Amino acid sequence: MNTKQDLELFITCKDHSVSGEEFQLLHDSGYDLLITSPKPKADQLAKYYESEDYISHTDAKRSFFEKLYHLVKEYALHKKVKLISKLNKAPGTILDIGAGTGDFLIRAKKEGWIIFGSEPNTQAKKLANQKGLDLKSDTSKFEDATFDVITMWHVLEHVPNLQDQIKEIKRLLKPNGYAVIAVPNFKSYDAQYYKSFWAAYDVPRHLWHFSKTAVQKLFEEQEITLEQTCPMYFDSFYVALLSEKYKNNKMNFLNAFWVGLRSNLKAKRSKEFSSHIYILKKG
Repeated sequence: MNTKQDLELFITCKDHSVSGEEFQLLHDSGYDLLITSPKPKADQLAKYYESEDYISHTDAKRSFFEKLYHLVKEYALHKKVKLISKLNKAPGTILDIGAGTGDFLIRAKKEGWIIFGSEPNTQAKKLANQKGLDLKSDTSKFEDATFDVITMWHVLEHVPNLQDQIKEIKRLLKPNGYAVIAVPNFKSYDAQYYKSFWAAYDVPRHLWHFSKTAVQKLFEEQEITLEQTCPMYFDSFYVALLSEKYKNNKMNFLNAFWVGLRSNLKAKRSKEFSSHIYILKKG
């Protein structure tokens, strides 16, 4: 990656959900990747996740928004398991990195997968444990070439060292194994529409912001090849709804729906959806 002196300022964003602090997103033109700056130190990152509203670390269904989130999540879980089952028939071994409260792994287990997971967040791991899952804090104790499939559902953007994480995925995958990576796309219409209020920038929890070029290049460096890119249609609506809240201090459901719909329609032509699932194969 380029040194900081070679990076250009792309946009300045605010942490709308926790600290209110401002961060810069710097563009690495070599990878077509945005990098959050300043990057919080490892011992400081946890405080930016200390919010009851950080929905992926809870099972809360207090508000209409949270109930809607979990309704869509149930549908998405079905689609995710169906997707991985096309790549490798169960029973295969699957590792979910950043497993949250464990619902994806539970669904995969029901479909016959041999499941493993890691999750650094104590609260999320506790909830997963109550569901009968034993999530590890990290992946360092797993042996080389253990897994048929490794998934990271909106997790890669959170990792402190991006290239080390991709090397770890390579280490853990069996030959011809698959990595299935979901991340937001800063080239989408909804990102362009909301600009600094785009909720998927989510600084500083999101340390990296990906384009299709960035994902392909970063994984190719580790001899992991991009085979397919799939859209995540619901993400444009979810992100637009949060972005409306950040921009206008209220959730304008009608405008969020319209922006989310336009984003998907425009992406039919541009192939730049709000979020993508990348299917990558180790050689």
